[in-house]
Amino acid sequence: MRRFLIADDHSVVRKGLRQILSEAFPSAVIEEVTNAEDLLKRSNKEEWDVVISDISMPGRSGLEILQQVRLDHPKLPFLILSVHSEDQYAIRVLKAGASGYLNKESAPEELVKAINQLLLGKKYITPSIAEKLAATLDRDAAKMPHEYLSDREFEVLKLLASGKSVSEIAEKIFLSVTTVSTYRARIMVKMNLKSNADLTLYAIEYKLL
Repeated sequence: MRRFLIADDHSVVRKGLRQILSEAFPSAVIEEVTNAEDLLKRSNKEEWDVVISDISMPGRSGLEILQQVRLDHPKLPFLILSVHSEDQYAIRVLKAGASGYLNKESAPEELVKAINQLLLGKKYITPSIAEKLAATLDRDAAKMPHEYLSDREFEVLKLLASGKSVSEIAEKIFLSVTTVSTYRARIMVKMNLKSNADLTLYAIEYKLL
């Protein structure tokens, strides 16, 4: 009997995923969590065939949780679903240990195809992601400024560029204002930018929002 764990803070998304999985795997056990901390707890307490997780949930970032789960359960298939385009996150999550990445607008058939691939012990990479991975082999010497950021710095960059204040970011990702300010300072240095307005313009230009 297959066991799937869905992690997403939107009930509509969880309901849709449950329906797709129930139709494709009628005898499967399907459980749900709504935040990153519960995902971590359930992945440690129970055995799962595949974890299907959003990358942006309340609490710690999906990338952080992915990396933690990978340390504790290196062979657990982990499929990331996100509203963000492949350009923004696909390479990052694969490098962080994800078994696959899909945009939430993908067809149900593609989700089932991805899960079947993961159940075989393989990764699921779309042709466009494969192309991007190949391109990174030739691009390492000429990275874009935001590609030098850590996963947490990249998350803070996107939040700052979207107009959130340091205090709002601190509350959203459960860090102190001082820590977020430190991340902001690092981002400015690494990217050679001087203001939040510069960050926003950069994010818009390179389609990070």
